[in-house]
Amino acid sequence: MTVSPPLIRRPMALFLDVDGTLLELASRPDAVVVPLKLCHMLKRLARQQEGALALISGRSIETLDRLFRPIRFSASGLHGFERRGASRKLLRAPMDHAVLGPARRKLAAYVAGRSGLLLEDKGWTIAVHFRNAREHEPELRRLMESITAMLAPQFKLVRGKCVLEIAPGPYSKGAAIQQFMCEHPFVSRVPVFVGDDVTDEHGFEAVNALGGYSVRVGDDVGRSAALYRIPDVTSVKEWLSELAR
Repeated sequence: MTVSPPLIRRPMALFLDVDGTLLELASRPDAVVVPLKLCHMLKRLARQQEGALALISGRSIETLDRLFRPIRFSASGLHGFERRGASRKLLRAPMDHAVLGPARRKLAAYVAGRSGLLLEDKGWTIAVHFRNAREHEPELRRLMESITAMLAPQFKLVRGKCVLEIAPGPYSKGAAIQQFMCEHPFVSRVPVFVGDDVTDEHGFEAVNALGGYSVRVGDDVGRSAALYRIPDVTSVKEWLSELAR
């Protein structure tokens, strides 16, 4: 993995993960704040690339809009399950998330009895964060694996940094990027994807297959499909600022 990505001067289709990439990871998902300066820099980048910039996140698009308001970017949320392109139409596969009812109840009961765990219900996905209670990870993983096995193949278990999430099975960040690349204004541009987690690996693989630039954030990166590396969130924003110039 090359130490740092170059300053790309070709027309780009720019795909950006949010938590751990544009924003520092927080103790709770609702504790993050998006600086207005970052919003304006991304808006400048999107304008420079004729709108070919999208946020690619495990958060919902509704949450992304709230975090980055008043600016609404093209986006993919919930690990590729929902997507909004330049047309501003929200695309989401028909799925009854009531099927997750039993999983919700089991996980709510489990979390209620263990200090430090946080249940995040996003409607079509359910995440449990254990950043503040890492001793529960092995038992939590076994519980969520057993729950997901009963929901497969409609749902799968997604592993991230101190979080486990039950999410719709057939979707991924890589698939979302591939779909964007078939649409205006992303089509015929060189794809660039920046992410920090194992949940971003499908995105790196998709971008590599399209001859683009895959960039993983962090100094503690082990095996990764990413071709380039940036050490931290501050360096990501510095690199994007240089691209915006």
